[in-house]
Amino acid sequence: MAQLNENRGTANFLVSEANGMYRSRDVGTVAAGSAPGLLAGTILGKLTSGGNYVAYAPGGSDGSQTIAGILFEAAVGTVKRTIVVRDCEVNGAHLIYQSGANDAAKATANAALKALGIIVR
Repeated sequence: MAQLNENRGTANFLVSEANGMYRSRDVGTVAAGSAPGLLAGTILGKLTSGGNYVAYAPGGSDGSQTIAGILFEAAVGTVKRTIVVRDCEVNGAHLIYQSGANDAAKATANAALKALGIIVR
């Protein structure tokens, strides 16, 4: 029997948002690359050249090393997507951290999110 894997859906990581319609969100261009792309809940950095959002890469030197938000919905290719950038609570168990992130790396990322007003529970 074939095994089916289901990814978490759009905004599955959100616990609560700020009052007011879409106050916690912005729209930005995400450079997600080829399939499978980036999933909802991926922590993002923002490139200094061009301003596109990409997966957070703490070892980068192009802007991707600075956390700028969390991807609201999945993205493949370079597309406009909703980004959670401020004033919300999220479920840390549903976030997608950088590859190989240990507890210390996750704590560092969570502190950077907190500085944006994004509280990880």
